[in-house]
Amino acid sequence: MERSRPEHLIDKLLSNELSKEELDELLAGLGEKEMSPEYSTILEHYFNQLLNENEQQTVMTPQRLKV
Repeated sequence: MERSRPEHLIDKLLSNELSKEELDELLAGLGEKEMSPEYSTILEHYFNQLLNENEQQTVMTPQRLKV
């Protein structure tokens, strides 16, 4: 399945591979009065994934005892 343009731009942004033209395109999409539902969905999915990874890491990492 081919990724959407907003998803492609966000992936490139997160991997620090975004060109100036792509950044301008991304900011134009985000700068609308009401963010495109597609951008909103992609960003929500990404941040939820980060939260889940952080939660799993916290559960898997033993807490150090404070003395």
